[in-house]
Amino acid sequence: MIALLLNSGLGSRMGDETREHPKCMTRISEAETIISWQVKCLERVGVTEAVVTTGHLSDMLEKYLLSLDTPIRFRFVHNPRYRETNYIYSVHLARALLAGQDVISLHGDLVMHPEVMHRLAASAESCVTVDSTLPLPEKDFKGRMAEGFICEVGVNVFGPDCIELQPAYLLKAAQTDRWLKEIAAFIEAGNDRVYAENAFNAAWREIPVRPLDVQGLLCAEIDNQADKEHVSQRFAKEVRA
Repeated sequence: MIALLLNSGLGSRMGDETREHPKCMTRISEAETIISWQVKCLERVGVTEAVVTTGHLSDMLEKYLLSLDTPIRFRFVHNPRYRETNYIYSVHLARALLAGQDVISLHGDLVMHPEVMHRLAASAESCVTVDSTLPLPEKDFKGRMAEGFICEVGVNVFGPDCIELQPAYLLKAAQTDRWLKEIAAFIEAGNDRVYAENAFNAAWREIPVRPLDVQGLLCAEIDNQADKEHVSQRFAKEVRA
């Protein structure tokens, strides 16, 4: 099992903070950044290799990750077109490192409770974290359910068959390969400015992904300063306690 850490975005909604460092290096405590915490959680479940996509301030991120005290081996994939593409293109660039692998995929702005990572890594089938205790967010990812599986992931997904979803995935090798194939089809068609989830949506019946309901455990994305302050407070209370 390997990890895919998606960090090629600009993080423009964080304002001045991400002009100085990538969004994943945003501090959530005195001791931790988002990505250092992700690395610790991955290490605890036995992950030893992580593919990291980079874009904005890539040299800074690489140097930072290599300075961490962790046995995880990092393999960096830089997206030189990060300003004009979405991370579907970054995943496509990393396809040779991901093919044939069980993959834990995390967006670079996602803060997780260790128990969520444990449940994700222990799953016997492909899954994505959801939280049935939370209302549907207006601007963040949601998942649509069908036949016990997630059939659509996106921001503009609403309805009674939808659930709050956070972009933390476990894809078994067969599902990884089918996803990469669909991503390649999107790229070949010139659709490189959409979410990688769009490729999943186009072939969801061939990429069976179950919802993994974390039911109230900390699992949040940091998109702006208000999110940072909220997540930092919850992190201090629920993770470090």
